[in-house]
Order: sequence, then C-alpha cells, then structure tokens
Amino acid sequence: MATARFERQLLLIPIFLCICLLAWFNWGMPVQVGMAYLALSAAAFAAYAIDKAAARADRRRISEKTLHLLSLAGGWPGALIAQQWLRHKTVKVEFRLVFWATVALNIAAFLLLCSPAGRSLAPMWRAG
Repeated sequence: MATARFERQLLLIPIFLCICLLAWFNWGMPVQVGMAYLALSAAAFAAYAIDKAAARADRRRISEKTLHLLSLAGGWPGALIAQQWLRHKTVKVEFRLVFWATVALNIAAFLLLCSPAGRSLAPMWRAG
C-alpha cells in the first residue's frame, strides 16, 4: 500500500512540469527558472544520497534544515525522487510534514512570481 502512496506523490512532478510549461507559454517564464529547478533538484538528490550514505556509515549527517532549505528553494522534485528511490526520510512524520510544507510554499511562490500579477515583484520577469 505504501508503494501506491509513493507513486501518487511522484505524480506531482509531471503535474508541476506541465504547470511550468504553461507558465512558459502563457506568461513568458524565463527558461532560467526551469534550469534552476533542474540544478536545485540535482543538488537536493545528491544531498539526500550523501545523507543516506552517512547514515549507513554512522558518519556526520546533512542537517534536516539544509534538506528542507534545498526543497524550499526549488529542489523538491529531486528531493521527492531521492526519498522514494533511496528510501530515505520517508518514515519520520515531522520531517515529512515540513517537507510537504516546503513543497506547497515553493509552488505557491512559483505561481505568484510567474503570474502576470506577480511580475511586478520580480524584476527579472519583466521584458525589456
């Protein structure tokens, strides 16, 4: 049953990709924003992998705060993939709640900044 839950959670990534494409086509979202999500996702995945290896080897770990900051900054797709693929940080309820809060905040900020109403808040979105 847990596998089905994880598969449903992973569906958020292609849904978000569709939202990004719509923002690009309809609102002129800069390509750099998509590139930043890719880079941050790769960094988040790497951080989870390093933390998992450190946990197994009983070495110093990456702080949960760092993992959450990476997710909040835009690396949540990579973090979500790492959680499922590496089976890391999937049990601790408090961590999961904060993680999903960072995802919600990131998506809300993305939609605000990419929308026509939010363009005035982000100078890099302005054409010119």
